[in-house]
Amino acid sequence: METAVSTAKETDGSVMAALRSPKRLRIEILAGLVVALALIPEAISFSIIAGVDPSVGLFASFTMAVTISIVGGRRAMISAATGAIALVIAPVVKEYGLDYLIATVILAGVLQIVLSVIGVARLMRFIPRSVMVGFVNALAILIFTAQVPHLLGVPWLVYPMVALGIVIMVLLPKLSNVVPAPLVAIVLLTAATIVFSLNVPDVGDEGELPSSLPTWLIPDVPFTLETLKIIAPYALAMAMVGLLESLMTAKLVDDITDTHSDKTREGWGQGVANVVTGFFGGMGGCAMIGQTMINVKDAGARTRISTFLAGVFLLILVVGLGDIVALIPMAALVAVMIMVSVGTMDWHSLAPKTLRRMPIAETTVMLVTVVVTVVSHNLAYGVIAGVLTAMVAFAHRVAHFTEVEKIGDADIDHDGDFDTRVYKVHGELFFASSNDLIYQFDYVDDPRNVVIDMSDAHIWDASTVATLDAITTKYESKGKNVEIVGLNEASELRHGRLSGHLSGGH
Repeated sequence: METAVSTAKETDGSVMAALRSPKRLRIEILAGLVVALALIPEAISFSIIAGVDPSVGLFASFTMAVTISIVGGRRAMISAATGAIALVIAPVVKEYGLDYLIATVILAGVLQIVLSVIGVARLMRFIPRSVMVGFVNALAILIFTAQVPHLLGVPWLVYPMVALGIVIMVLLPKLSNVVPAPLVAIVLLTAATIVFSLNVPDVGDEGELPSSLPTWLIPDVPFTLETLKIIAPYALAMAMVGLLESLMTAKLVDDITDTHSDKTREGWGQGVANVVTGFFGGMGGCAMIGQTMINVKDAGARTRISTFLAGVFLLILVVGLGDIVALIPMAALVAVMIMVSVGTMDWHSLAPKTLRRMPIAETTVMLVTVVVTVVSHNLAYGVIAGVLTAMVAFAHRVAHFTEVEKIGDADIDHDGDFDTRVYKVHGELFFASSNDLIYQFDYVDDPRNVVIDMSDAHIWDASTVATLDAITTKYESKGKNVEIVGLNEASELRHGRLSGHLSGGH
């Protein structure tokens, strides 16, 4: 019983449970250190993309991580400066300067809070599994391709160092999990570089590390409508991209850890983190998927402690130990990120057996998500493209389920002719399926009374009501009567409210 309780505490995601468990606390502390080391070159690179000083990206990563660890809705997820955000805000810096960037970040944070409070996180349920798989695979590709520049035009020693780092991370977990394998690889390769005076690219070559702490900053911009017009479009884009990437990452971590997160809290937490980051002169950010995978999958973190310490360690490393951190060879960090890429890829989704079994539409959605993401280097664009493709595929599939059946004639008149024709409509009727409905009836040869039985159909939109109106109008123009019967309650309500008030258009 005592062992079971101990195990439960170790796997509990709460901070108090982690503080009472030396084993869990050690995992969280070491995970935070590994993530902090991996954040440094990324933050510097994203600062360069955004066109700002490296300190702007590094301080953003510190404030984002620390703030989201307190207010966020997904334990153990890492938020910091990201490439997607850097791409969105780069034009602001180029055209208007750093102060307008800070104002944009603050406004984006406010927008994220508002959007989350009104329920944007609930839209996550409309993202299909095939988009999620494409998102993960595209992420793996982007993480790997981001390492390629560090492997081109470099001394030959870089390649065996990267290979050694990968070997360490593959073999060490089979022997011991006491210390995260990525941390061991970084320490050993850094020690080898220093001891043998190896001339290889290091973190210091990526950019100058700051030597002072971040300070409170009010952006020096005029508080006018003109300023709002300048920053609002960029702020909205940043808010949407940041929310989408963060919520997708939260869902991914939910799946990996088999736990549930509060998506609404995570959304407004991202907003709060960006507001705080802006007032400390940071470039803003969102969830970092690569570093989150290091934290959760490689290091085994499960609580907010690792996220908080990632930010704290980052600040200590770059401000207090900058001279030492600058000596870390990029080969060590490249090896870590390559392993993250391999571990992130959903290899099962690419297996020939899986592809043969999967419907073509599902595979297409996954590929669209991957291709758009990789080409644009923006995960948000890829997800949006994937969702739109999935919607079109679904509409096309459902549209073919609609059928009109001529089930017979009734009511013979005094001349012995059939007086009534009955049609039965089957399926879900919406804009994609109802457009062809009008061509399924014999307006010329049908008798003077027509009954359309809708008991096996459902009306979903105004397009269908307009189509039914057009069918009725066509019959009436030929002196025939139409009766629509069998509508369920929702369909009858929609038809009764809209019928006769639409232009039809046929």
